[in-house]
Amino acid sequence: MGFNEFLTKIFGNKSQRDLREINPYVEKIKAAYPAVAALSNDELRALSAKLRTQVQASVSEERAEIERLKAGIEELEIDQREKIYSEIDKIDKHILDKLEKALDEVLPQVFAIVKDTARRFAENEFIEVTANQFDRDLAASHDFVHIEGDKAVYQNHWVAGGNEITWDMVHYDVQLFGGVVLHQGKIAEMATGEGKTLVATLPVFLNALTGNGVHVVTVNDYLSKRDSEWMGPLYMFHGLSVDCIDKHRPNSEERRQAYLADITFGTNNEFGFDYLRDNMAGNALDLVQRKHNYAIVDEVDSVLIDDARTPLIISGPVPKGEDQMFEELRPKVERVVNVQKDLASKLLIEARKKMASTDPKEQSEGSLLLYL
Repeated sequence: MGFNEFLTKIFGNKSQRDLREINPYVEKIKAAYPAVAALSNDELRALSAKLRTQVQASVSEERAEIERLKAGIEELEIDQREKIYSEIDKIDKHILDKLEKALDEVLPQVFAIVKDTARRFAENEFIEVTANQFDRDLAASHDFVHIEGDKAVYQNHWVAGGNEITWDMVHYDVQLFGGVVLHQGKIAEMATGEGKTLVATLPVFLNALTGNGVHVVTVNDYLSKRDSEWMGPLYMFHGLSVDCIDKHRPNSEERRQAYLADITFGTNNEFGFDYLRDNMAGNALDLVQRKHNYAIVDEVDSVLIDDARTPLIISGPVPKGEDQMFEELRPKVERVVNVQKDLASKLLIEARKKMASTDPKEQSEGSLLLYL
């Protein structure tokens, strides 16, 4: 038996280790599911709202502290601002750590909620709930939900990618497994037809609960628009806003609002170019993206390997581009360089004189110090 085979026999191969790590999560989801499935439609939505509040409340004190620090930062001197920004960075890291723990705690219930929402849409042509303001606003712009008195009625069929679809999917255990893998920031490899798009609904929903935004990155604009329309009702049923940047012009207010949605779909190129345009913006009001939080990349091999061979390049006008500072600054730079040369030469000459006037032992020590 070879050494590798010996190790495999003791510790198992990569797949076996992954199974041992992820299966406990799947078992917790399955254990939480019966209680979730027994809830009424209103109770189901109330549970998701409760978990959303719970996740965000876990870092409410830290977020309040950041707002307090930012409030008076413009009045401080530059060196004092650096200390404040350093403190804010530390708090931000602490927030991420706490959110990660909070999401892990609610993961079984949240995944069970998403699965049961999918089941309810698959088994019922209409789902009736008590209407809130989000439902009323949604009904004004989407035809899969309408208001009847104090009730909001969601239907299980809608248009996605130009085609009428009827929802008929419910998550299998293997898809729950894949959802946990994606939530942990790893790659989940699945064959065509195994439900990659459905798998993504689980970690997308979970990470959207933080309020920090989730990006779903696709390889072309058809998929980004189709997936936002196809999966969107599952999220919106629970009050999560959904938008697609490919539906809006670059640098527009509509695209800025799309980035403020809880879940934002888009193509890898458009996300990339918006990032580059934001780095060229001269005013904070011109930025469209907010702080990056969590992203799922569809067909990651294509996006990060194949498409990466063609870099994103952007250019734009430079204010006062005709003004060249080279000739103005060159004499000043030359004076600094010449002073440095003179000083270095002077110190070297002095060091050699001192070394020559000392005994061999001291000279050896002096050489060592000079070398260091």
